[in-house]
Amino acid sequence: MLFQFYPREKNLITKRYHRTRGAHNPFISIIYILESEIKMLIVSKKKSAIKLLQTGVELTVVGSVGMEENQMSLICGLPDDIALSCLARVPRKYHAVLKCVSKRWRELVCSDEFYDYRRMHSLSETWIYALCCDKYGKIWFYVVDPNESQRRWKCVPGLPARTLNKMGMGFEVLGKKVYLLGGGGWLESTNEAFCYDVSRNSWIQVASLSTARCDSAFQVYDGKIYAIGGLASTRSDPYSWDIFDPHTNSWEFHSNDCAVPEVEDSVVLDGKIYIRCRASASTMSSPFYAVVYEPSSGMWQRADADMVSGWQGPAVVVDGTLYVLDQSSGTKLMMWQKDKREWVAVKRLSTLLTKPPCQLAAIGKKLFIVGRGLSTVVLDTSQTGSVEGAMVGTSIPGLITADKVLNCKCQTL
Repeated sequence: MLFQFYPREKNLITKRYHRTRGAHNPFISIIYILESEIKMLIVSKKKSAIKLLQTGVELTVVGSVGMEENQMSLICGLPDDIALSCLARVPRKYHAVLKCVSKRWRELVCSDEFYDYRRMHSLSETWIYALCCDKYGKIWFYVVDPNESQRRWKCVPGLPARTLNKMGMGFEVLGKKVYLLGGGGWLESTNEAFCYDVSRNSWIQVASLSTARCDSAFQVYDGKIYAIGGLASTRSDPYSWDIFDPHTNSWEFHSNDCAVPEVEDSVVLDGKIYIRCRASASTMSSPFYAVVYEPSSGMWQRADADMVSGWQGPAVVVDGTLYVLDQSSGTKLMMWQKDKREWVAVKRLSTLLTKPPCQLAAIGKKLFIVGRGLSTVVLDTSQTGSVEGAMVGTSIPGLITADKVLNCKCQTL
């Protein structure tokens, strides 16, 4: 028997296939994926016209009432919970195709229900987003799917016009949204905030920060965005921070003398936000120091001097371990061993490959070193059980241009 199902959706996908040229067509891939998932997941739960046959599944609809119900369903002949289970298993790279099939599919793919289902059933996929600046000072937005067979960076169009020439912006990910916050330089700093919904592929302006900020520390902790310190000529209190609650779309202002304005880098480690700051030459022998903020207790303190001594570049946390890319002399990956309270050199990398200055991102145990032109080196940190062991690495080709990478973040959908 033939496996016949969702004729309305399959017809729409097939029509779009004939309009699309190329050997590899995403619309045909969608059909194969859905057929496979429905075969595995379909069950008989409610009164419906589902007939289970020996060699396949044939969906039939009897009566005008059944036809009317089918017109409202996600997939003809299937309960919506089964349809959701099937559609949620379609790889992320095809979600744009799913949204073209029908209004119901578009609403589902863009919904929190779809996002939560994929997350709860371990179906989520993580992509890396990068904020770059070209030689003319224009801001660009890129994305890469690290799981794709032919990995390459792609430009994401549609950046809000007011962000195109704004340096010092905060760049953070919360849920299925990417945020651009503040920025604009010390004299022209702003409190504007913009949000990119990755499921809808669209930008909106969200609640402004309580005060203008540029070159601040932006980190996510416990479902909220923390904007700490930073510079602004118009700000009355330089020692302050804001907390953004996405559920209320509002910022909460706080002040403390430890929230230093001159921020260099920040990272979340062991439930605390570490902020590396530039010290005044007249007050400290070292050019950098770090402060620690613990959101659960609201306490501020100075960071351990031993840890700060090796924090000489962009940092990222991989499986609870802090890694830093030291670019002061060549390119060297350092690892903080907190039990021994010392920094260990993990791997020295060729600058021809990494193209510094670089930024770091991490997915699972894989560390991504993203340099100029988005030239990317991927290292497997699971190979560093013994520090002397070699790390397995691959690469992602960059762009023709030599755009500087300002920041990069991982987003899971």
